Amino acid sequence: LGAQVTVVACDVADEDALAGVLAAIPVERPLSAVVHAAGVLDDAVVTGLTPGHLDRVMRPKVDAALTLHRLTRHHPLKAFVLFSSAAGVLGSPGQGNYAAANVFLDALAAHRAAAGLPVLSLPWGLWSDRSELTASVGEAGGSGVLGLPAEEALGLFDAAWSSAEPVLVPVRLDQAALRRQDVLPPVLRNEVRRPGAAGQSAVRSATASARERLLGLPEEERRRALLDLVRTHAAAVLGHSATGSVTAERAFKELGFDSLTAVQLRNQLSAATGVKLPPTVVFDHPTPADLADHLGGQLFDDAAESDTGTAALLAELDRLESALLSSASRLADPEQVSSRLRALAAKVAGAGDGGVDIDQEIASATADELLGLIDKEFGSV
Repeated sequence: LGAQVTVVACDVADEDALAGVLAAIPVERPLSAVVHAAGVLDDAVVTGLTPGHLDRVMRPKVDAALTLHRLTRHHPLKAFVLFSSAAGVLGSPGQGNYAAANVFLDALAAHRAAAGLPVLSLPWGLWSDRSELTASVGEAGGSGVLGLPAEEALGLFDAAWSSAEPVLVPVRLDQAALRRQDVLPPVLRNEVRRPGAAGQSAVRSATASARERLLGLPEEERRRALLDLVRTHAAAVLGHSATGSVTAERAFKELGFDSLTAVQLRNQLSAATGVKLPPTVVFDHPTPADLADHLGGQLFDDAAESDTGTAALLAELDRLESALLSSASRLADPEQVSSRLRALAAKVAGAGDGGVDIDQEIASATADELLGLIDKEFGSV
């Protein structure tokens, strides 16, 4: 069609450099459209973000887009397109800096639209065709977002021009995966059908049952079961169909985990076990074996405390037994002590169902206690 292409290297965030590039555009072929498609990933969980993480991601997104906006606002543009990301709309574990940078692009689009300037911001979901930007990004892994084939994405790009909205979200959703999620992004809560209260109860019951099954296993079998659980979910997050490469002592980083996939694994293990885990748990416990041991400690602390309490009580009873036997010959009224012990035993036996078994209480009572009970209930005879 007679188009000519000129490639110019320029740091678009550098206002002087960009001004020089714009000034070199021939007058007979004036600037009529801008498409900002720059982006850099430098993932980390929020608590791990540093000024460097923010600068590396914000500069090509925020600084560059703002510089383009300032320097082209007086040009006769027909289009000003911003390639944003659904990470800012839906949230993306381990990408707080990237999400914030893209939210800025969407806000800039709203600002331009309010000023009567041409604009379209497209917060894209993940494209199936890998690029330099997404080469290290794992598969969706049950996140509810499916990859967009390039042909379909470009079709959506064309379709977006028919809308007057300044921000449109071209993303392909997996409804089934979203329904399985414990917590949905707020923007999707009215778009995805979720199970009702009965469904949530079933999830809680399944979690409780899994915990009970593990608790019923011998300690060594329990550890193996937890390790299998960790390896299975780790393999699923990485997109493997089997757990062969996820060995017990192989570090998660060596397996290919990054901040994003680490948080996905944390979410899946929390949902499976009901244990609240920190976002950094995968890096705090760097191998599947380490993480399984940590999960075991979190899951069964209550049981361990219960076992410790029982042992302490039995030790106290041993001490009491020794004291009673050593002083039995000196007791003025041994029957009084025996009666108290029988009554106490009856109360302990009845504690499990919330009350004392009356048959057991009568069986343990003395003759005087029975006569007293009869007098109380029916009067003296």
